[in-house]
Amino acid sequence: MNSTEPKVDLSFKLMGKPIPVDHGYALYSAVSRIIPELHTDDQIGIKLLRGRYIGNGLLDISPFSHLILRLPVSRITRYIRLAGHHLDIKASKLTIGVPQTKALIPSAAVYAHLVSTKNGHDPQRFENEIARQISSLDSKAKFAVGKRRTFGIHGKQVVGYSLMVHELTAEESITIQEIGLGGRRKMGCGFFESRRKR
Repeated sequence: MNSTEPKVDLSFKLMGKPIPVDHGYALYSAVSRIIPELHTDDQIGIKLLRGRYIGNGLLDISPFSHLILRLPVSRITRYIRLAGHHLDIKASKLTIGVPQTKALIPSAAVYAHLVSTKNGHDPQRFENEIARQISSLDSKAKFAVGKRRTFGIHGKQVVGYSLMVHELTAEESITIQEIGLGGRRKMGCGFFESRRKR
């Protein structure tokens, strides 16, 4: 694949019962069971599901909840076949509905609900690594670290943070949305979105 190939968001409506707030790894596993190629596809990012918190660590899947994959345009035909399948997420079954694609929108600021890095449990090391990654893009953008969050992978708790990156050029904004910052992008981490409304 051409590394300069543009990426888009492939968005599917979801229907189903409440799911755990901490569902990133379970969501990745569920999608992988339908499309095993996801395991080795390093071009894909998956957004954490949105819903209404109803207590007891659960999110209610609202009529506005979507499964969103960020992927190169050439991957659309591979992943569009998720439509009509079911996702089994920790005893909750979600039905995947009709898909649509959305272009990435540049803005001076982008936000990710969760970003994780190696040794990210140490806030200073996390900030140093984010600064290094931004600098590696030849960007002078600033960033602000938000709320500390934990999430589970293979029974272990991993630390991450919400993150705002700002003072971006249009090109830098798209680049960060396309490649993310930190790791675990298939598990909902490093999924940046424009602060402008679509």
